[in-house]
Amino acid sequence: MAMAMSMASSSRKRMASSDIPNDCWELVVSKLLNDNEIDKVEERNHYLETLSMVSKQLLSISSTFVNTFKLISNPSSRLFHRFTNLTSLDLSTFHGGDINALLSRIPPASVSRLTSLNLSNHPTFPKLGLQSIILNNNNNNPTFRLTSLICSNIASLKFTDITFIAHSFPFLQHLDISFDGGGDDDCIKEDYNNALKLVARKLSNLLKVNLSGNVYVNDSSLLELCINCEFLQEVLILHCPLITHAGIAFAIRRRPSLNSLSISNFREDPTQIDDFTSYFIDSLATLKNLTCLDLSFSGISDVLLYSIALDHLPLRKLVLQGCYNYTYTGISYLLSKRPSLQHLDLRHAVFLDDQRFNHLCQFFGELVSINVGCCDKLTNSSFFALLTNCPMLAEIRMESTKIGIGPTPSVVDLVVYPQVKSLHLAYNSALADKHINIFGFMFPKLQLLDLSFCRHISQQHIAILLKRCNKIRHLEFACFPQAKPFSIDFDEASNLEVLNLSHSTIDDEELYEISKFFPRLLQLDLGHCYDVTDKGVGLAVENFTHLREINLRQCRKVSTNIVSSMIFSRPSLRKITAPPHFRPRDCDRKLLFRQCLVF
Repeated sequence: MAMAMSMASSSRKRMASSDIPNDCWELVVSKLLNDNEIDKVEERNHYLETLSMVSKQLLSISSTFVNTFKLISNPSSRLFHRFTNLTSLDLSTFHGGDINALLSRIPPASVSRLTSLNLSNHPTFPKLGLQSIILNNNNNNPTFRLTSLICSNIASLKFTDITFIAHSFPFLQHLDISFDGGGDDDCIKEDYNNALKLVARKLSNLLKVNLSGNVYVNDSSLLELCINCEFLQEVLILHCPLITHAGIAFAIRRRPSLNSLSISNFREDPTQIDDFTSYFIDSLATLKNLTCLDLSFSGISDVLLYSIALDHLPLRKLVLQGCYNYTYTGISYLLSKRPSLQHLDLRHAVFLDDQRFNHLCQFFGELVSINVGCCDKLTNSSFFALLTNCPMLAEIRMESTKIGIGPTPSVVDLVVYPQVKSLHLAYNSALADKHINIFGFMFPKLQLLDLSFCRHISQQHIAILLKRCNKIRHLEFACFPQAKPFSIDFDEASNLEVLNLSHSTIDDEELYEISKFFPRLLQLDLGHCYDVTDKGVGLAVENFTHLREINLRQCRKVSTNIVSSMIFSRPSLRKITAPPHFRPRDCDRKLLFRQCLVF
């Protein structure tokens, strides 16, 4: 009788749910997403996935809110038919076989609204698959317009591929054909640059172009882009050895609308430094909208910095990572004239010490993020000077410095800094438990903390920090030296979503204890944890009820059999970095495809 009443009640609920029109549910889902301020794609899709499990009606409705999709392994054909409002498709981590075949079988309805496509990190450019998409959509949807194409790190991007892009996607606004390895070794320089010149002539709507790492790009190609692409705003030409100083200066004069310029390995000729600096600065001065300047790993002079300071450029972001030949005098003068900077990168500025850095901090009134990693003379004094002088500072990166050395404020003198959201302090061997205790009072709204390879910090004090800073979502604690479980109240630490414990001495018992405290965990990194076994991983996966990614790389005591059991016990998993010696044949291939996993 009781069972019958329960079934009747359940039936009434299903009927009541189905009686609500779809447009009403769409308003409800939209309000839920907006009220919870879910902006990140992964968070948004995870939230929608949870809603889709309630009923078939919500499954259908939630699918219409998915506009960005990232595929890892070969999906079933039904998956594409489910999502008809896709505007962005990311295949940069696809490991499911032939990417041309995948693109060819995507139904036109699934890409009819597609504006962004990421094909990065593949050995070749999938021309055949793209031709199929173009043919299908031209026959069924003549208004198909791709505006963003990212083809970064394609091992063999030929000049014929670039020519195909120029002819096939006339509405592109964002093109990325950067490559860390340099470019196509079989390519003839002239052919490559002719293809880029065709891009400049055919893709006149380009707003952003990234040619970084292409060893055949030369001055004439850059000039053609700046002349023909009248809306061009952002150019990235990092590690392009054939592009010269004069070529950059001449090209940017032809495109004064640029607001972002990124170049690297930029070296001034010491025999012609005055003439060159004058010419280049005159060209920079024409960029009245320049808000971002990146000169990473370049040889620059104080004269160049003086000139940038005096040209009244509206800079908001300045990157001098790894730059050399300039001095404290030059950067101090520039910063004194540019107090409106919001993002500053001075990594490897070897001349910086506490006294000099404390003086620079007075110019950081509007700074939002700073990176002074590998400035190994900076201690606690510099850290607290930043906090005192930067009321807007949300992100601090001080990896590989001397933070932890020097005096710290007493408890009665501690000041709260609610604006600080991210602290990246990895590789600081002087950091100790007493500093972690201070952080707990100072940063109540901290969301990300990286203490990797800080060997004098105990888990117990990390647990205390998590209780005090209960908004922390992301904790990097690689290579922690003490394998003892977190002693922490469950409710206080339940917000953690990303946890990195790689290179640690953690074993099954500690892993199980940790798993009980973080039920909302989405990503877990156990790479190179040599004492973890199948038992610990299995129990942890049971407790991490929302887990989506796990890294078991080089976990030598974890067998390959764990993969199948994890997939069965935790359907939420989307990415597994498998233990050593795993091969796809060790696991039911249907399971791999169902979960869209990469190994």
